[in-house]
Formats: sequence, structure tokens, C-alpha cells
Amino acid sequence: MPPTSPSEKQAQRLKYAFIFPALFLLIALNIFPLLYNIVLSFSNAELSGGDWQFIGGDNFDTVFSDARFVTAIRTTSLFVFAAVSIELILGFILALTLNDTFRGKSVLLTLLMLPMMLSPAIMGLYWNLILNGHYGILNQTLAFLNMGQPQWLTDPDLKLLSILFVDIWMWTPFMMLIALAGLQAIPRYLYEAAEIDRASRWTTFRRITLPLSAPLLFLAVLFRTTDALKQFDLVMAITGPNDIATQTLSALLYQVMLREYKIGLGSAYALVILVVVIALASLFIRYIDVIQRRQGRTAA
Repeated sequence: MPPTSPSEKQAQRLKYAFIFPALFLLIALNIFPLLYNIVLSFSNAELSGGDWQFIGGDNFDTVFSDARFVTAIRTTSLFVFAAVSIELILGFILALTLNDTFRGKSVLLTLLMLPMMLSPAIMGLYWNLILNGHYGILNQTLAFLNMGQPQWLTDPDLKLLSILFVDIWMWTPFMMLIALAGLQAIPRYLYEAAEIDRASRWTTFRRITLPLSAPLLFLAVLFRTTDALKQFDLVMAITGPNDIATQTLSALLYQVMLREYKIGLGSAYALVILVVVIALASLFIRYIDVIQRRQGRTAA
């Protein structure tokens, strides 16, 4: 019902007074740049300046015919799949361990969360020093032990593996934290009932722990997948954006826009990446919704 009394009308106006500034900032900081990016993607705009013209879908033809784009998709897909899968498994194992009460748990949890709290760019430079093949502390230690000294940052077979290792080190605690929240939300009486029924630990895990923590686990996978698809900081700090062995989609976007100065083409790359991220997010959200509906029917 519409407001009738003066106090209700005043409250309605006050509500709009708080909403409009936030709505204006949303449009100014998100919607307008997106629309401007769409316009630029159909132009030949360059960072060096000069007049730019509408060229239709030529930029998108260039994107999908560019061999670097195909390579970047393959590299990004491999990185995302490996990183998110390993982080999910390790994070869930850590969460199962920390779900029990033991002495020093809070200290251990704090130490495990430290990598997640640090800047990826700074940590990339830090690991660049550690993994350097000539003066890095890792190879210095291997030399002291009379072991081989792999060239972590120059060997094409090890470059992506090095970045993958650093990403796992940084973001496994994120998976652990969300998985731990899911585990602690499971009612204790379910475990007590399973214990009374003499269910094995594997049956309890398969029938109670895993299904009830699945929605939060999928949410964690969604967050990490969308974030890993945008991987740039570690690539930039460890190997650089133009290294074909580690060039992700975001690194390729940086190379095109800020090294080759092709703003129009870079905007087309950015739009394609945005569509991919939105499509994946939509699939994950629908799958989470399906899981929650199944659990609701089971509970009923």
C-alpha cells in the first residue's frame, strides 16, 4: 500500500534519499564503464591518441582468430582447473582437521590464514626471489644438499607450475575457511544419531558431512574460479605478461591494451572475458540452487 500519513511519506522520501546516492555511484562506477567498454570494443581506438572510428565486429574477429587468444584460453583453463581443484581438496582436508577442538587451534588457524591476507603482487615478487634459478634461496638450499637446481622461472615446463604453487599456497586458506564454516554449521545431533546407529566414519562423511557442506563448497569454488580466471598479479610479478608459457587471459589483455596500445581490441578481449566469467558464475549458481532444492526435499 502507498504511504498515506505524513510520517510514512517522510520515511519514504528519506529512504529514497539514501538509495539514490548509492544508485548513482553504482551507475557511475560500474554501469557507465561497462557501456563505454562495449562502445570501444567496436572501434579502432588506440592509447596513443588520435580519432577513432566505428569498425563493427572487426575486433572480435581478431580476438577469435588470434593464436595468442587460443593459447591464453588453454593456459587459463589449465591453471583454473588445477588451482581450484587442489585448493578445494587441501582446504577441505584442513577444515576437517580444524573442525575438532585441540590445543593451539586458534594460533594454527591464524598462521594458515596469513598468506590469504597478503598482497598477491607483493607475494609474487617475494616468490620471484625465492624461485630465482641463480640466487633464489630454494636453489641455494638444493645446491647445499647436492641436488639438482631446476630453473623455476625460465624452464617453460616449470613456469606455470611455479605460479600454480604460489596460488595454491595463497588461496588454500580461503577454501579452508569457507569449508570450516560449512562444517561447523552442520547440527551435532546428526553425528550423534549416526553414532547411535553405529555408522562408520566413511558412511557419516558420505551421508552427512559432504552433502550438508556441499553448498558452501560450491560457493567457494565459484568465488575462486571467477577470481582465478582473472589471474594477473602473480603472472605479472613472477614471469611477466608477455611470457607465452604463463600468459593468462588477463595478462594478454594487459599486453594488448598497455603494451600494444590497442584500446579497442583490448576492450573486445575484456568483453569476451566478462561473458565467460558471467556464464560460469551462472552455471555454478544454478547448480548450487539445485543442490539446495534437493536437500530441502530430503529434509521434508
